[in-house]
Amino acid sequence: MSTLEIRGLHAAVVEDETATPILNGVDLTMRSGEIHAVMGPNGSGKSTLASCIAGHPKYRITAGSVTLDGQDLLAMTVDERARAGIFLAMQYPTEIPGVSAANFLRSAAGALRGEQPRLRAWVKEVSEAMALLEMDSSFGERNVNEGWSGGEKKRHEILQMELLRPKIALLDETDSGLDVDALRIASAGINRSVRSGVGALLITHYTRILRYVRPDFVHVFYQGRVVESGDATLADTLEGDGYARFGVHSGAVGGCQ
Repeated sequence: MSTLEIRGLHAAVVEDETATPILNGVDLTMRSGEIHAVMGPNGSGKSTLASCIAGHPKYRITAGSVTLDGQDLLAMTVDERARAGIFLAMQYPTEIPGVSAANFLRSAAGALRGEQPRLRAWVKEVSEAMALLEMDSSFGERNVNEGWSGGEKKRHEILQMELLRPKIALLDETDSGLDVDALRIASAGINRSVRSGVGALLITHYTRILRYVRPDFVHVFYQGRVVESGDATLADTLEGDGYARFGVHSGAVGGCQ
């Protein structure tokens, strides 16, 4: 069992040599096989938390620690964090012109495993994973995220997670832009990964994905920290009552996440 432990994490976003504080003392512990939903209003720091764990250079850690199985993630480069077992499904996946999905996936698997997967076994593994996600076999020939729909991009993120088998998956608004069928398919992929032992940190604004991916823990994020935690019923309460009891006014949106 793997454990991701975040203690007293403070971080700032750096733009034009100006640092703006975003995270203000985050404490959170999660383990493999668990689903943690992080909810909160826009601008509360949810996406910043995922980016800081993964090592995005836009953010500067100013205090606190992040460890995975006792290893200091903050001392690692981005690729070292990935090899340690951290996976980030991005809110806005980047287009990679000239690189096919098939080559991208095999190269990523080789980088994490230390050697390229044997081609015949790999093709079978990818084909089976794509079939579960209801992806056409020709998908692998297309350039990564280039001209893809939002649903295709999100399914590809889930495909990566299923094939790369991280210890901890950070899923940043995976439900964004998905219709009900794509949401059901992506959710099934998340559940399969969790059953195999992956820990999932699911960042979302809405409870609809939580009807398919039932969280073990729900954390309310506000002003750069966790202000309340509970079980899955907390998400149901938030859907009905919103964030008013945390001092959030209706329409209070915007800013860095």
